[in-house]
Amino acid sequence: MATSQHPATETGTTEAQPEVVLSVTPNARVEVKRFMEAEGVSPGTGGLRVSVQPGGCSGFKYGLLIEDASAEDDLIVDQGEFRVFVDPFSAQYIQGVTIDYVSSMQGSGFTFKNPNSTGGCGCGSSFSA
Repeated sequence: MATSQHPATETGTTEAQPEVVLSVTPNARVEVKRFMEAEGVSPGTGGLRVSVQPGGCSGFKYGLLIEDASAEDDLIVDQGEFRVFVDPFSAQYIQGVTIDYVSSMQGSGFTFKNPNSTGGCGCGSSFSA
């Protein structure tokens, strides 16, 4: 299971923020590591940013980016081979999410299984909560 790390405040104490629990499947791990390597991002300092943004055809959409470092207010989820960065707004929507990578005749890409979603659409990257 992945564990969350919380950012330190200026006084060196840990902020009281919720723990983010999310899963990255083995297929998705391989692809994230491949993208990090292609972009020259070190797993020690960089990682995968998972975000939720208003928009999409169902109200919210997922975002994935490879980043060199976390932001000051990020929650950091250690995945062993790399870290996942989650901003406080997105954290409330991705509790329990499983990120996978699938390949099919129609194409390849990351998918999200969100147990908190109340609806979605055919695009697979938009949901309602």
